[in-house]
Amino acid sequence: MADYRPIPDEREIFHEYRSYAFRPEGGVPAYDPDEHETVRDTRGARRGIFAEGDDRPRTVCRHYWLEARVRGDTHPTAGLASVATPPEFRHEGNVRELLAGSLAEYRDRGDRLSILWPFQYRFYRKYGWETANRIVTHAAPPGVFSFARGADDGSFRRLAADEYPVLEPVYDAAAEGLAIERDEAWWRHRIFAGHDTDPFVYVYERDGEPAGYLVYRIDREDGVRTMRVSELAAVDREALLALFAFCADHDSQVERIELRVSETVPVRELARDPDEIETTVENGPMVRIVDVAVGLPALTASEADAELEIEVADPLADPNDDRFVLETTDGAATCERADDRDGEPDASLDIGALSQLAVGARSASALERTGRLEAATETVAALEELYPEDDVYLGHHF
Repeated sequence: MADYRPIPDEREIFHEYRSYAFRPEGGVPAYDPDEHETVRDTRGARRGIFAEGDDRPRTVCRHYWLEARVRGDTHPTAGLASVATPPEFRHEGNVRELLAGSLAEYRDRGDRLSILWPFQYRFYRKYGWETANRIVTHAAPPGVFSFARGADDGSFRRLAADEYPVLEPVYDAAAEGLAIERDEAWWRHRIFAGHDTDPFVYVYERDGEPAGYLVYRIDREDGVRTMRVSELAAVDREALLALFAFCADHDSQVERIELRVSETVPVRELARDPDEIETTVENGPMVRIVDVAVGLPALTASEADAELEIEVADPLADPNDDRFVLETTDGAATCERADDRDGEPDASLDIGALSQLAVGARSASALERTGRLEAATETVAALEELYPEDDVYLGHHF
């Protein structure tokens, strides 16, 4: 019988499993506490699946206890990462047991959402996670961004990690839809620090107040020097143009600019030469409701009165694989299991589609058009009012 439990003292095994799963081409480097016990590497809670009587885990993962904003409200959220299984234990159902155990722990903790960055979307989709947002990368010579020069009269300065509070109001103002609340450790060890080299972090200020910032590295690959912007945030259009101009001013230093941003950042719309921009789109992280009965009413956004019977299919969490009655009255929402399952429900969908709907990643009508939601027209309209689509963007790994 599989046992899901913490592995707090198994750092060497955890390091071995992760190295083999995610960087096998480099072999498994010897565990070095000075190198592998940094603040960045030791964050999170380790868990594993153990066979009865076995002290060596069959598969492992790491949980990050987070807070996430959905349409302005904050919700306890679990970040799932570092799922790894050595080859001798694969195809035994260990990952499924690990994911089921993780969801049970999240439910006991009161977490409403789970977020992960998948190695393969198809793999985690079959267990109920679904894409939260897409990430767009715009690549072009720096001169393409010269159209933005002269748009504003603020100034830039480089920040040290101790100055991270300067960026918080810009992040709060610019964060879209579903967003992770960042504490000091996140700013210091995820934004201002990197695995090999630390990025540059510059803030744009007007009248002494922060209005935008960008985080980037400068790399050289195949003789081409590239400025890679991993995060860009601005409080308004003028500040956004100032950030573009800052990139353009690297024209004497780099041959290429890469901006990794939300689909809503109007790079091609503002550029005078959009045909010179190479734009690629990729899926971002995946999201999942932990407990339908708790999470669904907590994520409602409308005070409209409604009563809907919703049938949810969940392949992993039995408490969610059921029919529920969602009721909203005078701004208060409840969700309980349906006592009577006779007749057709008002809506039917799987847990992944429901998760996208609840956080604003996809509208009810979009889900209905693609066959992910079965509902009458009036029910689709009611769901769109309760869970309006939003500009969701999570672009940074845990």
